[in-house]
Amino acid sequence: MRARIRTARKALALAAVASLGTGLLAGCADDGGDDSSGSSSGGKGKTTITLGLFGTMGFKEAGLYAEYEKLNPKIKIAENVVERNENYYPALLNHLTTNSGLQDVQAVEVGNIAEIVNTQAAKLEDLSKVSGVNKADWLDWKWQQATTKDGQTIGLGTDIGPMAICYRKDLFEKAGLPSDRAEVGKLWAGDWSKFVDVGERYKKNGPEGTTFMDSPGGLINAILSSEKEKFYDSSGKVIYKTNPAVKNAFDLTAEAAEKGLVGAQTQFQPAWDQTIANNKFAAMACPPWMLGYIKGKSQPDAKGKWDVAVAPKSGNWGGSFLSVPKNGKNVEEAKKLVAWLTAPEQQAKLFKVQGSFPSAQAAFDSPEVTGAKNDMTGDAPIGEIFAEAAKQIPVQVIGPKDQIIQQGLTDNGVILVTKGKSAKEAWETATKTIDNNLDQ
Repeated sequence: MRARIRTARKALALAAVASLGTGLLAGCADDGGDDSSGSSSGGKGKTTITLGLFGTMGFKEAGLYAEYEKLNPKIKIAENVVERNENYYPALLNHLTTNSGLQDVQAVEVGNIAEIVNTQAAKLEDLSKVSGVNKADWLDWKWQQATTKDGQTIGLGTDIGPMAICYRKDLFEKAGLPSDRAEVGKLWAGDWSKFVDVGERYKKNGPEGTTFMDSPGGLINAILSSEKEKFYDSSGKVIYKTNPAVKNAFDLTAEAAEKGLVGAQTQFQPAWDQTIANNKFAAMACPPWMLGYIKGKSQPDAKGKWDVAVAPKSGNWGGSFLSVPKNGKNVEEAKKLVAWLTAPEQQAKLFKVQGSFPSAQAAFDSPEVTGAKNDMTGDAPIGEIFAEAAKQIPVQVIGPKDQIIQQGLTDNGVILVTKGKSAKEAWETATKTIDNNLDQ
């Protein structure tokens, strides 16, 4: 949907909910080229506004471009898309650094917003001053992520990824666990350690050949996303090796891996996709866009067998921003378009069609959110569940190299425990890899 563990989304991809529509997160399709040749002339006296995006962010698919063009007959909208954020972002950074080749509007993934705010803010418009933009419409933590220390807001938030736990009701019942979502949430309320304890209960009685949770990467990401500080402190210092919250999350995930409570796959890889298709796990950390991914990889008979429960602690996985470069060809019109695309009304429409959960809290009471349902989760009030989770997400310090650190802890760390390494060996491998990458 907007795109999006290379962040905490791993450049991953997304197929958004069936009843909410379908879409891809960055990471699934073949990469598109970085076409920076947008023209300011749309023909027949029209002005063309160009957007540089990654993945399928859903504006076009939700009909928002067509609606805006109808409201503004002299405007034509064209998007230039690079499917994977890991290919899109280096090019964006280069264009900003050289102040050339930029689109009128440029998307920024949440895992990159801190670096853009800290190093490129001078190249981008302050969108807080645009007519119709109201800071109070957005969740405070989302607004702050794109705001500089001197108060410039260089990106308006699109979606977010409030975290819940998606689980298979049938597998929980077979393991002797409650399947009602309220009772399930009570099992681990307030504590990720309780979540792992439930995993041990599941292992004793759950169907042979299944694990409690999908992957070690999914577990550590969920735990860390619920912490106020993880890899950087508020001064910008790298603290991941000395922050007890990071080590505790690593050790708890390693414990789950050692006990066989999590699968041995890396998320968003073919082997992991097969564990969804073959019903090989009972629970997973789940932002709204994950429901679409689940549907896309499941067999038809899985429809209605999933449900959504409150996570032990709220966290965020995913989200993007729209920014306007100062040297764009159509700066004023671009700012108007960004303000309109990110307004609560449009965010609600995008959620209904694409499953991209609004970062504008003003949209939470809209019928598109309150009445949202999903094929995979039946009558579960998913909009209400995710809206409540969104309100509880901590204001987290985001660092410029969060993605590198997260990926190192996952792909070069906890996954190794499922392959026979000790937690100590996995930690040493992960930190060595991360430090080497940070030094580059």
